[in-house]
Order: sequence, then C-alpha cells, then structure tokens
Amino acid sequence: MSYFSELAYQYIDGEWRVGSGSWDIVDFDPYNGEKLASITIATVEEIDQAYRAAERAQRGWAELNPYARRQVFERALRIVEDREAEIAEAITAEVGGTQAKAGFELHIVKEFLREAIQLALRPEGRILPSPIDGKENRVYREPVGVVGVVSPFNFPFLLSIKSVAAAIALGNAVVLKPHQNTPVCGGGLVAKVFEDAGLPAGVLNVVITDIAEIGDALIEHPVPKVISFTGSDKVGRHVATVAAAGFKRTVLELGGDSAMIVLDDADVDYAVDAAVVSRFAHQGQICMAANRVLVDRSIEREFTEKFVARVKALKVGDPRDPETHIGPLINEGQAEAIGGMVEQIVADGATALVRGTVEGTMVSPTVLTDVNPESSVYGQEFFGPVVMLIPFDGEEEALRIANETSYGLSGAVHTGDIERGVRLARKVRTGMIHVNDGTVHDEPIVPFGGEKSSGVGRLNGEAMVDCFTTTKWISIQHGRTTFPF
Repeated sequence: MSYFSELAYQYIDGEWRVGSGSWDIVDFDPYNGEKLASITIATVEEIDQAYRAAERAQRGWAELNPYARRQVFERALRIVEDREAEIAEAITAEVGGTQAKAGFELHIVKEFLREAIQLALRPEGRILPSPIDGKENRVYREPVGVVGVVSPFNFPFLLSIKSVAAAIALGNAVVLKPHQNTPVCGGGLVAKVFEDAGLPAGVLNVVITDIAEIGDALIEHPVPKVISFTGSDKVGRHVATVAAAGFKRTVLELGGDSAMIVLDDADVDYAVDAAVVSRFAHQGQICMAANRVLVDRSIEREFTEKFVARVKALKVGDPRDPETHIGPLINEGQAEAIGGMVEQIVADGATALVRGTVEGTMVSPTVLTDVNPESSVYGQEFFGPVVMLIPFDGEEEALRIANETSYGLSGAVHTGDIERGVRLARKVRTGMIHVNDGTVHDEPIVPFGGEKSSGVGRLNGEAMVDCFTTTKWISIQHGRTTFPF
C-alpha cells in the first residue's frame, strides 16, 4: 500500500473525496525534499459537512452496546500490529522520525488503543441520596456528542489516535484536523485504520486544510462541544478564546520549557544518559523535552564534560539509517527559527560548548552555557536540538530557576535519595515530573497535561472520561413532593 497516494484525501461521512478548495497542501519528505502527496484543501463548506455527518452518526454510535463499540478498537489494534512496518516507514518519510522514534510512537499508539478498548466500558453512573423523602437521584455519564481534534506534526499518528480513540470509545463522533505538514500520518492513516476496523461512516471524519482557508470555522462551528488541541501556547490561547465564546470545553496540550534538575548526589553517568535522550529525542521536537538541564555546581564540570562528549557523538543524518540519532526538523522554516534563536542567545552572552549548524532542514546539536537570563530567547521553547546547561548552588536555587518560566509541562529530578527527589519534585510547578528518569513520558492511564502556559486539562485514563463525557442528573420522586403553592 502507498499511503501517500491512497490516503491523500478528505474523509467525510465514510467517503474519500477531493477537497473543493482552490489550492493544494503539498506533503514533502523533510529529509530529502521528495514530494509525497498533493492534497486539495477542505473549505468551510466541507468543515460543515464533516461536523453534520458526525452529528448524524453520533446518535446511533452512542446507542450501540459498549461491548460492540470496543470490538472496533480490538480490530484497529490488530490492523496497526499487522501494518506496523508500513506505518513506521510512513512516519519516517513524512515526519523525519528516526527508526527509534517511529518504533516508540507505534508502541505508544498500540497502548492507547488497548486503553480505548477498556474506555468503552469505563463510564459509570451513580445513585446519590437526597434530603427529600422519596427522592432518588441518578447521575448518568453521557457522551458530549461531537469532538473537534487538532493534532500536531511531531507525533501525528499518536497524538491524533490519543484523543480520537478515547472520544470515539466513549460514544462520541469526531472531526479531526491534522497538521498540514503531516496530513497522512496524522489524518488519512487514522481514518483508514478505523475504516478497516469497521467504524460506521461519519463517526470519524478527517479534514485536511489550513487556517488561511477556513479561519476559525473548525472551532466556531456550533456542533462540536469539546475541542482537543495539541500545539503551541500562542495558538492554544486563540483556540481557548474562540471556543469559550461558543461555550465549548477545551483540552489544551501546549508547549514546555522543562527543567531536568541534577542534584549533587545524582548518578552522573545515568543523569547524562537521561539528559541526552530527554533533549535530543526526535530532534528536540517534543513538548516535554528538557529545554534546560540544571546541574549542581559541585558536579557541574564532570557532568558537562560527559554530556558534551555524548552530544558530539550523536549521528545526524538520514532517518532511515538505523544508526541515526538526529534526523531533519519538520521544515526549513522551523530550522531557520532554531538557528536564529541560537544566534540571539549567543549574542546575548551565552557560550556554545557545541555549536550546531543549519543546512536546510538538518540542524545539528547545540549545547549552551553561561546563558543570560535577560536574553529575549531565554524562557522560550527550543523546539529543536538545542539545550541550556545551567549551574546552581543547592536545592533552593535549583527550585527557583526551575520555576522561573511561564511553562509547566514536564521535568525530572536526579538524586541518590528518592524521597529527597520527591520532595523537590512536588515543589516544581509542573503537571508532570519524574524522579531519576527522563522528561519524555506518556502512559495511557496516567493523567497527562501541564500547568500555566503549558495547557488546560488532562488526557489519559479517567481524565479521558472527564474530557469527553458529561454528567446528567435525573431525579425520580417515588412519593409525592409537597409544593409551597
């Protein structure tokens, strides 16, 4: 199967169709520039058609026995397992992900599909007492109806599947808009998996388009009740503002400026390993990546020497080569932006222990120290292979530096004393933090999300039920109420 020829279409109401827009989104391989597909964009009219199809299909889907609904996810899991090699190739081609990255993404996708099988049976009602004699209070968990999902380019298959599968398992229908740089892995491929798994037409719709064409139509449309968005905090703020005007709930998974804190009693070699992966996995294009590595001054020299040596040994090149650690960024604009940020922070006084280069989409690693916190770049998210090493004296200073950011997504603490690490971790204002591990983790049943500018709400596990269902109170008077008049 050639995914880039078969799936480069809109998927609306169970039909693969060409968009009616006046221009095309061209899908390129970010490593070699090869044209993978050309997709005529969806218009506002097709956004409406997708939402109306979802609205019609959702009613019957929600009424289906949840044991029957979960069979779709059992089949979807088998399909992903059977096509794993082909999907991995597509991720490498469209996203520029290394072999290790593609394998990791597929592993997590399968775990989320396994969790979706369970989610179909998760919603539970309650019977609550009443102060009124003869009154019975029933609280039902019901689907919200239709969910709009906007997924990013860095882990497109995973971050589409995560919200889509959960929302559908809980009885909703979905309209998915993938990022325009990853329309197949983030959109068409998701639709194909569920189509082949027997999902009824209209329950999942995929629209491939751009805000230059549709504006806010995807968010403003009256049908969706929840918008699940993963992307930058700048766009996330806009999504939240527009959605609030329509009384829609939002789940926002946004950017990060995560800190890995290495205390004076840490295992230095292990902390170096964790820091290298936490920063440079998928070229640093991960919201949970360690933007800042904070190191106790007593071990700064040892850590820095070992860290720099490891970074210099990373292989930059073709993501299809299993020996490659760092492949391309998603596009040349992103690469140029990273290069500009490095130039600015160095001009503001930082020292580059390793100075990367920018050639097209290929950006080699940069390691910075002596960073000026007054730099206009300090505190921003480096969505690329750039890391700052920051020394500190004692836990209090480490905590102050870690919390001096508008973000709060992930983090890590390395120490020889686990409870010391937990005490410090609880003081870091972040949604997720890991003791003696990396900063990049996502597990299907553990609440995932950030604080401050890193987002609103949580995904995964029981949090999915909160996101994609609503409660309904039905009271029953078995006796007779005495009315005041």
